[in-house]
Amino acid sequence: TFQRQLQQSDCQNALMKKVFDTHMLFLQINQSAAALKHVFAALRLFVAKFPSAFFQGQADLCGSLCYEILKCCNHRSRSTQTEASALLYFFMRKNFEFNKQKSIVRSHLQLIKAVSQLIADAGIGGSRFQHSLAIINNFANGDKQMKNVNFPAEVKDLTKRIRTVLMATAQMKEHEKDPEMLVDLQYSLANSYASTPELRRTWLESMAKIHARNGDLSEAAMCYIHIAALIAEYLKRKGLFSMGWPAFLSITPNIK
Repeated sequence: TFQRQLQQSDCQNALMKKVFDTHMLFLQINQSAAALKHVFAALRLFVAKFPSAFFQGQADLCGSLCYEILKCCNHRSRSTQTEASALLYFFMRKNFEFNKQKSIVRSHLQLIKAVSQLIADAGIGGSRFQHSLAIINNFANGDKQMKNVNFPAEVKDLTKRIRTVLMATAQMKEHEKDPEMLVDLQYSLANSYASTPELRRTWLESMAKIHARNGDLSEAAMCYIHIAALIAEYLKRKGLFSMGWPAFLSITPNIK
């Protein structure tokens, strides 16, 4: 009914946000497996109708959807896991088609970011989640229409990277009673994403949470200063802020 209004400004508008948030509520509040089946069908239709809401402009909607679908990939119900994996595969494929079959760079970034957040929030990564990753890979291998393009390879690369993050997290689990070792692992993971500031920020936020939990408030503050410096440096390169990271030198020489 409101398709024209929803498509205004390339789907980046307040009405679209409200409709999207309503869809997300169905995933944020516990539902029966039967209800979730219909929610996933509605989301498939929603993504198919308004792809630019997810793959153009701001990445907020894309990130929120990735987070909620991944949470469902860890669901107790096998049917819900399968439905969530199918929706995620469909979402990545739509991203690939939207980018004129070049890449899935946005969904790739937002999914890795969501995995990193979910590890801190919900402790994903067990056999249920691994099963969902295997389903997504099977979809990529069996998709005849995508046989002659690099989409299956991109999906495999993404699932491989997710597994790497999960392996690093498993190591962290072993050292959860050793806060220094745990934060050390988090720090090396944050540094491994030096070329992807958004993910580096996610891991620094995760580190800050651990420090705050342990009562190490000055260390938590350091993490937040590093996040602020990352953003400042990004804004400087965009020509929106003159100083970049040196703006924080008066607080700590560590910022270098």
